[in-house]
This record gives sequence, structure tokens and C-alpha cells, in this order.
Amino acid sequence: MNAAATTFNGVSSAPTGELAPLFSPLFSRIRIVLSHTSHPGNIGAAARAMKTMGLSRLVLVNPKTFPDAQADAMAAGANDVLAKAQVVASLSEALFGTTLAIALTARRRELAAPPMWAADAASEVVAHSGEIALVFGNETSGLSNAELAQCGAWAMIPVDAEFSSLNVAAAVQIMCYEIRQAAIAPGELPVISGAGMLATHDDVERLLAHFEQAALGSGFLDPASPKRLMLRLRRMFGRAQLEREEVAILRGLLASFEDQRR
Repeated sequence: MNAAATTFNGVSSAPTGELAPLFSPLFSRIRIVLSHTSHPGNIGAAARAMKTMGLSRLVLVNPKTFPDAQADAMAAGANDVLAKAQVVASLSEALFGTTLAIALTARRRELAAPPMWAADAASEVVAHSGEIALVFGNETSGLSNAELAQCGAWAMIPVDAEFSSLNVAAAVQIMCYEIRQAAIAPGELPVISGAGMLATHDDVERLLAHFEQAALGSGFLDPASPKRLMLRLRRMFGRAQLEREEVAILRGLLASFEDQRR
């Protein structure tokens, strides 16, 4: 590959081929998740946005129309990203195996984890060692509260408060850019020594189900008036960044309590 700078539409850019090996291990662990996308053109535009920044893993949660000619047209050279896109029925399925899921939303939500700005979220992604998902919602309504609750963190793009509506593909472009920038110059990132393997999304989901089962069995949780116990537990575990061994300890503890009641 020619190492000289290239020009596209009059804009000069530095060569990026030599950076590809540096980014590949990180970018191969990042999936872009689009939930309930209504316009296929946005899927194609998001695929193009991803490819320009070197990302290729696209997961679609119950899209209204896909595959579609409009998606192909808007991909404009990123059709390989579309061809490899995974289509799933639920966000839980899209997050299977992840250890960090960051939701992108412009609205503050009750009981949600504290928000991050997009650049800070990108730094979190670069510092993370496991499977990562960036989750974007429907063009009209964004992510539901139930979807947001499945993500351990959420981020906001600092748009103007007077006009905060941002096209989903544009949001994908901004986040992919921020991640690439953070990967180029990550700065002083904390190094955690002796950290174990992080629990996956599905590990935590099983732990939450076990907690709910135990709370119902003990009478601590009233099914007629559950209030927000499970939402608060989900939020707490999301902040904790649980390791697999810690999940196993908690589930073993719950099981021992259940055995004593029998």
C-alpha cells in the first residue's frame, strides 16, 4: 500500500493501513447494535459509517425491513458489512457474550446508570478487554427503558439542547470516530492488575433471574407489588462490572440459602 497521504473529495488524509494491525484486536471485539430500525437506508448508512472507521460487526435487532435495496444503496461500498450483519429477535440476544454494553440515548432516564459523554465512553471501550456492544435505538423513539436497563452504561453525544435530534447513522459515525480517536491516543488509562475474567451479559442475566427466584421463594419479593427491586439490582450489577467468579460466588450463596429453606 502506498504510504503517501491520500486525497478524497479535496480533503487530505494520512495513510491508515499501518494502523490496521493495532486496531484489529480491539475492533474485532466491538459490535454495533441497531435496535428496531425502521428505515433500511439508515442501516446502510450506519454500515458505511462503521467501515470508514474500521469497524465491521453489525447486529440488527428486529429491523422493519432487511435486507433491502435502500440499505445496499446507502452502504455505498460497505456492502460487505451488510452481508455479514447478524439479525436477531431481541436485544438480549444481541448482547449475548458481551461484558460491556453502552446505550446511546439523548434522554435522561430514571434509575439508569450515570451517563458518560461520547468521548469518555470511547475511552471506556478502548480500555475494556472483553466483548463490547454499542447500542442505538429506533429512529423515532430511541431505546425503550427495558432496553436501556440491559446496558450497564449509557452515553450521550453533546448535541445542542435546542435541536438534539441526531440521525442514527450520524450517531454511529460519531461514536466510531471517537473510538478510533481514543485508540490512536488513549492517554493514561488505568491498568487493573490481577483482574479476573469479566462476566458476560448472559452470566449477569442468569444471576438476576436467580436473585428474582430466590427473592420470590423467601417472600422478600412480593410478586403483586415488585416495585423496582430487579431494576435496582440490574443497575447495581451494571456498575460493579462483575467477574465470572463473583457471579459464581453469588449464585452459590443463593443456592445455599435455598437449600436451607428446603
